[in-house]
Amino acid sequence: MSSQSGILRKMHTQLADPVEYQLVLNNTEFPLAPWLGKPIALKHTGRIYCIHCERLTKKSFNQGYCYPCFMRLAQCDTCIIKPELCHYAAGTCREPAWGEQHCMQAHFVYLANSSALKVGITRQGQIPTRWIDQGAVAALPILKVQSRYLSGLMEVAFKAHVADKTHWQQMLKSEAEFIDLVAARDQLLPQVQDALRDLRHRFGEVAVELLPEAAVTAIRYPILRYPSKVKSLSFDKDPHVAGSLEGIKGQYLILDTGVINLRKFAGYEVEFSTST
Repeated sequence: MSSQSGILRKMHTQLADPVEYQLVLNNTEFPLAPWLGKPIALKHTGRIYCIHCERLTKKSFNQGYCYPCFMRLAQCDTCIIKPELCHYAAGTCREPAWGEQHCMQAHFVYLANSSALKVGITRQGQIPTRWIDQGAVAALPILKVQSRYLSGLMEVAFKAHVADKTHWQQMLKSEAEFIDLVAARDQLLPQVQDALRDLRHRFGEVAVELLPEAAVTAIRYPILRYPSKVKSLSFDKDPHVAGSLEGIKGQYLILDTGVINLRKFAGYEVEFSTST
């Protein structure tokens, strides 16, 4: 039996065939591939730390923040979930410097196949991490825009015709059926032409760039078996999570006892143990 303990962060990933996953405790990475098909255990010690200020907190907000940081930080603002509500231009951004670094940068609008066809947005530096975290088996950038706000406006236009959410239970139950993302792009773009024209009229021709030559990225995950029924595990309900590691997809560990979203519990202090 070997064990490690520390404060949990979202798993680090690297695009490979299959995706390589590292469990992160106290900023130390532990490869998970060697434990596929073997018993593992994660035990919450009862302590939770803010992933930003690192203070001890009784409750975690927004996947890892204490309440003061949740209320103060720009990265916890509503516009992160709904970028079309960005208020940077109004001078009311919580942290203008953070906004310049993360939001006032080039973003991509993409199509992905996770549980089904979906539209999403991400910064260039988050490709393909964003797709992996969502459990997508394929993704295709279709537009490049000048800021997160503009990507949000275009995402709203696409949402009238295609979903923007991943059904996580379905994503974890089976491999997604093949979708021709190039054909889907060519079908959807004519339906958002009014939004594209409006964006260029308001912000200039260079505000948005079509990406007709972009290639589809295929993603395969380390999965031995998909669960017949998805049972969600939670440290808040049971501090001890254990079972045979059957696979990893998105930010989920798939155990023979259920599935757990490790990103949800960022900041939780846990003990990770394996049977050797």
